[in-house]
Amino acid sequence: MASVHLHGVSKVFGQNLVLRDINLSIEDREFMVLVGPSGCGKSTLLRLIAGLETVTDGAIYLDNRQIDRLPPKARDIAMVFQSYALYPHMSVYDNIAFGLRRQQKQKFGIFSSLAAQRKLKHSIDRQVQQVATSLQIEPLLDRKPKELSGGQKQRVALGRAIARNPQVFLMDEPLSNLDAQLRSDTRSQIVQLQRQLQTTTIYVTHDQTEAMTMGTRITVLKDGIIQQVDTPLNLYRQPANQFVAGFIGSPSMNFLPVTLDADGYLQSEFLTQSIELPTQLRQNIPSHHPLTLGIRPEHLKPADPDAAHICAVIDLVEALGAETNIIASLNGHPIQARVSADLDFTIDSKVYLALDLAKLYLFDRSTGNSIGHPSMFPEWSGSQES
Repeated sequence: MASVHLHGVSKVFGQNLVLRDINLSIEDREFMVLVGPSGCGKSTLLRLIAGLETVTDGAIYLDNRQIDRLPPKARDIAMVFQSYALYPHMSVYDNIAFGLRRQQKQKFGIFSSLAAQRKLKHSIDRQVQQVATSLQIEPLLDRKPKELSGGQKQRVALGRAIARNPQVFLMDEPLSNLDAQLRSDTRSQIVQLQRQLQTTTIYVTHDQTEAMTMGTRITVLKDGIIQQVDTPLNLYRQPANQFVAGFIGSPSMNFLPVTLDADGYLQSEFLTQSIELPTQLRQNIPSHHPLTLGIRPEHLKPADPDAAHICAVIDLVEALGAETNIIASLNGHPIQARVSADLDFTIDSKVYLALDLAKLYLFDRSTGNSIGHPSMFPEWSGSQES
């Protein structure tokens, strides 16, 4: 297996700078997820590693070997595409065996002895059967791709990549064509396979739930620039900026514009009570500096009017069984809360919500950078004064 290192990688298409000065290291046997909105450059980055696109600037290394100028077949990397990319005229068996046969021809040539060819055929057959067993697709080996469901096609595509035993797996949104239940099942299967095979894996998705549940670490991209690289929990608990805070988490974090008054209290037209900041935090913030207050939906709880920080009008109630999502309007500003399923709410009625003062986030409104989050200031508490 191998590590992957990108040094100052940039990519330009025409006049468009798609990736800008990407510096990223994926460790040996790591499951790295690249996540971000459509157009952020994550799939382009994967294609650069695979050799399907050329690097405009910078270098890519597999361990200590520079590979960005090598053809794809010389990189020892296997890629699983969103569209499966199976050969329609071949059986499942032949699709999985295709890469193995090509590897054997390159290694031993086409003029090997008959005995050697039989031995190679037996070796390929054994590998295909092992892969089919691990993916539970043995009954499908004689079928053509047109006879398979979407989930079955995806498992065959995975099998073809696994059979080659590459140093690195690249996966470009492989589950996006599957229904919700199958996507969840296949997601678990991919994670288990990666742990068994111990192969370095780089996985692209726009779905932050996939990213959070699959990745050892996650790279968050926006507009071709890396915003943060960290473990799933650290991204969730300690976002580097407002974009990461809003992108990671479902439902996404709520944001309210606030300012800090001369006495160290956060004030806002959207708050019914002011919030006192910890002394350590407010020392570095000028009075009346524009800020953004972040609060996750699960940290907003129904409260009595005199104890609430927010009074909003309910627009939608999403009953999910185990919990309920409330989508409300706060003077025209949308806000979401995740509350107990045992509580009843009515559309167009008022809801009073209290903020968990130990779970607040603060961002500089001009730069979007994080100023404070719970793990930085665990003592965060405030007196609520009108």
